[in-house]
Amino acid sequence: MTCYLKNLCSPDDLDKLDFDQLAALAEEIRELMIQTVSRTGGHLASNLGVVELTLALHKVFDSPRDKFVFDVGHQSYAHKILTGRRDQFESLRTYKGICGFPRRDESAHDAFGAGHSSTSVSAALGMALARDMRGEKHKVIAVIGDGSLTGGLAFEGLNHAGHLKRDLIVVLNDNEMSISKNVGAVSHYLAKMRLTPTYSWAKHNIEFFLRRIPAIGDSVANTAERMKSSVKYLLVPGMFFEELGFTYLGPIDGHDLPLLVEVMEKAKSLHTPVLVHVLTQKGKGYAPAECRADKFHGVGPFCVESGKTIKAAQAPTYTSVFGDAMIEMAEKVPQLVGITAAMSDGTGLDRFAAKYPDRFFDVGIAEQHAVTMAAGLASQGKRPVVAVYSTFSQRAYDSLIHDVCLQNLPVIIALDRAGLVGEDGPTHHGTFDLAFCRIIPNLTIMTPKDEAELRDMLFTALQLDGPVVLRYPRGRSDDGFTMPEQPNRLPVGKAERLAPGDEVVLLAAGTMVQSALKAAEMLKQSGVQAGVINARFVKPLDTELILELAKTARYLVTLEENCLMGGFGSAVWETINAAGLTGPKLLRLGLPDCFVEQGTRAELLECLRLDPPGIAEQVAAFIGVEYHGPAEA
Repeated sequence: MTCYLKNLCSPDDLDKLDFDQLAALAEEIRELMIQTVSRTGGHLASNLGVVELTLALHKVFDSPRDKFVFDVGHQSYAHKILTGRRDQFESLRTYKGICGFPRRDESAHDAFGAGHSSTSVSAALGMALARDMRGEKHKVIAVIGDGSLTGGLAFEGLNHAGHLKRDLIVVLNDNEMSISKNVGAVSHYLAKMRLTPTYSWAKHNIEFFLRRIPAIGDSVANTAERMKSSVKYLLVPGMFFEELGFTYLGPIDGHDLPLLVEVMEKAKSLHTPVLVHVLTQKGKGYAPAECRADKFHGVGPFCVESGKTIKAAQAPTYTSVFGDAMIEMAEKVPQLVGITAAMSDGTGLDRFAAKYPDRFFDVGIAEQHAVTMAAGLASQGKRPVVAVYSTFSQRAYDSLIHDVCLQNLPVIIALDRAGLVGEDGPTHHGTFDLAFCRIIPNLTIMTPKDEAELRDMLFTALQLDGPVVLRYPRGRSDDGFTMPEQPNRLPVGKAERLAPGDEVVLLAAGTMVQSALKAAEMLKQSGVQAGVINARFVKPLDTELILELAKTARYLVTLEENCLMGGFGSAVWETINAAGLTGPKLLRLGLPDCFVEQGTRAELLECLRLDPPGIAEQVAAFIGVEYHGPAEA
């Protein structure tokens, strides 16, 4: 058994290893990844696929002097292991551990933070421009996957980089193409041919010589040009990138270390925009991930031997209930259309897609396009539902305002993963949507207390004439739920009383409803009978109820799993203030004005004092009673 990894302290140590030793090191890195992610969860398949590529990059370039910019960050684990975080890697994605994505404050080797896709080329170009302004000579390398190229931002960056002709290297990690013997042989030959000075010289000078042939030169040159273009478009996928102004190298086998190093050395020697096209295999080196790369893209803890996810029998998640509800509603609403942005499985629409393939559209990583396309569908009588993670919906904000809400079109935005999502950390928490959505005219915002209410809300939204946001969390309700036989239409803008209490009232939105009920039970030990209200609608608010409570209650407490600034609590305060009422005392509980770190949701809520004991303790302090803690079991 080899032991190169334990002696590796920095990327400089790679210079001491030959290619056979590097290949052995690659397997050690894969084993560390598999063992760690089996305990912590994470993005495994894509990271297993780029181990040799990462070794080649660090062998050829000098990080952190040379800057690596990883797109999304789903391929950064080997980079972290090679850059001084090997011993910390077992803390991956845990509370106070290392992040699952590149972070500038974690290491000097993480040149740019990631978490959302399609950003690397634009960021790398900005870094290259800053380098040139300072008169420096280091390299900037963007590493982007083929999936991220479906995002328009990536093409904007490529277009501008090719126009500026700056020294920039883009590595395209293409893990959708299999490297069969035939394709691999042709690709290898083309890559080697394009690396030779003779090929470059011939490509740029053949037309000049052909046109010098007397009488027929122009005709021969034109014919040759058409033939040359046809052959290139057939055999060389780089024509598109060359038209954008890049020198194209590849495609090459992303698991052939000697070839990778040779091509990276060639790219390093050039001082123009270069695109290196690398073909890799998702899940490389771990059979379950090779067979089910989609399952192991983002995976929870699993058994290494079998590859089976470790899960106890649990109730359905919000996501699965939403997916079931979409199928149920589609049977009754033929105009219903499902849309997602490269997240059919993650948003629960995979089964809808299988049953209604003609009514489902996966637009790729293009949230802005998804929302504007939905607006177009809605303008023609369809009822589109765009299912997207809350954090990714931020990319479509202009489309939501300008294309949907301004025209008051009946588009439903289903915001999955709203609130704290846990181990993926600040790039993936959905903590701002209530604030940025509720300021938009014409928009109705609903947030359910449990999965059954989510079904009711989708049913209700499909009967409204304007745009609707449904906001729900990752995972499932703590206490389960009962699914009625038929969905109920909810009265728009009306809250729900869940627990009696007039002096102290907790107004909760979404996930905080269950926490509020538990906190109210705990407060009984301190002699406090707290009422609990399920807001259900953040916009429009139940103004009538809020103003009634403002006149009768001594203390109001709002609870939300969203940033406090501009959120649900702010809406309640604004309602009371606009009515000119001076009472009651109001306490707003929610997420502070900072980016919340990674950790399990339970850990984060406890740290933020938004778990039931933390809520009860804060309420007791607010109303001036001694808190005695939860009742003994």
